[in-house]
Amino acid sequence: MKEDFLHYVWKYKLFNTSNLLTTNNEEITIINSGQHNTNAGPDFFNGKVIIGSTTWAGNIEIHINSSDWLAHKHQNDKAYENVVLHVVFNDDKVIYDINNNPIPTLELKKILSSELIDKNNYLQVSKDWVACQKQINTVDNFTINTWLNRLAVERLERKSEEIQITLKQNKNDWEQTFYQYLFKYFGLKVNALPFEQLAINTPVKIAEKHNELKFIEALYFGQAGFLKDDIEDDYYVRLKKEYQFLKAKFSLKPIDKSLWKLLRLRPASFPTIRISQLANLLNNETRLFSKLLDATSVKAIEEIFKVSASEYWKTHYQFGVVVGKSSTKKVGKILINTLIINVVVPFLFVYGKQKQDEKFLEKALNFLESIKSENNSIITKWYELNVASNNAMQSQALLELKNNYCSQKKCLNCSIGSEILQQ
Repeated sequence: MKEDFLHYVWKYKLFNTSNLLTTNNEEITIINSGQHNTNAGPDFFNGKVIIGSTTWAGNIEIHINSSDWLAHKHQNDKAYENVVLHVVFNDDKVIYDINNNPIPTLELKKILSSELIDKNNYLQVSKDWVACQKQINTVDNFTINTWLNRLAVERLERKSEEIQITLKQNKNDWEQTFYQYLFKYFGLKVNALPFEQLAINTPVKIAEKHNELKFIEALYFGQAGFLKDDIEDDYYVRLKKEYQFLKAKFSLKPIDKSLWKLLRLRPASFPTIRISQLANLLNNETRLFSKLLDATSVKAIEEIFKVSASEYWKTHYQFGVVVGKSSTKKVGKILINTLIINVVVPFLFVYGKQKQDEKFLEKALNFLESIKSENNSIITKWYELNVASNNAMQSQALLELKNNYCSQKKCLNCSIGSEILQQ
């Protein structure tokens, strides 16, 4: 048993609240459990209880054992001087206040349901993919869907915090910050780091100074470390020459080519292909973030991202290596959805919050709801548990649920876990 379980029990009064007695046999009536405190200090602020014939307003502290009060050195902390009730599972020691009077204590051991304790213990020790997978189908759809809606917003809030940190580092430059995140997600998980570093080392303002694709491609391939070899290939030689000029002009520093990974990547996702696609996107669109702010539909955003790698890459995946079959290397639907879900939507959300404009917050959520559900191993496992994902808003919520609740055994903070415990 952990202390947070007792916090949960006290917060929701999951015990028989009639005929409560302190360990000194004084009657207790709970008027207000108090406000749960997740920071330093007593566990619940501003509680209100009647003990005997006296009404007490103050803080409430909760422990597994009464002696934990001493183990945690609360007797030396003034923050605990206004504790009016000590709630414990096991009363193993009398605890005194600063005036040497026993602190009123409620022992839960004899009044807590053994079934509730067993349920909590099961969830905490379960080795299943999610602890509640054997009971989740007993929870009604309304509870699940309401919780998923909340988690979708919670996930956006968490992503917003990360974006705001980067935005501050970039001196509130929205275009540069958006550009960095765009590059990061173009690389997917495998090459996210080098793509992000490429964007940091090559500010968007440099790309915007050139309106010819050959300069932009030379800029990115050079900065990515791909133009340091001696390859007998006209396209490669031309890019290399252009990059030498740009490098000197802007005092550029390329990243190390060794950062790029090809292992287990489909050729269509090779960094060379992705860099050319990005170059074409930036050549087509200037002030990309501003344009996306004005987009009124997912379809309009999809049209912006529908770009292809340059002509050269129809017959190449790497410099100087010709492949037999020619094919246009377009940005695929899955990648476009990934960019909208993980870059466009969070940026609209952050922008709306910072500008205090509900229009952008609503647009962000509407876009998520209008995109098909993501398809990955986590969403597949939820389907197997009969928890369906009908759109990207729900799939994002299910990712948040698995990664930040289930995997961390935060069942007590989860509406689904709470419902199961209280059934």
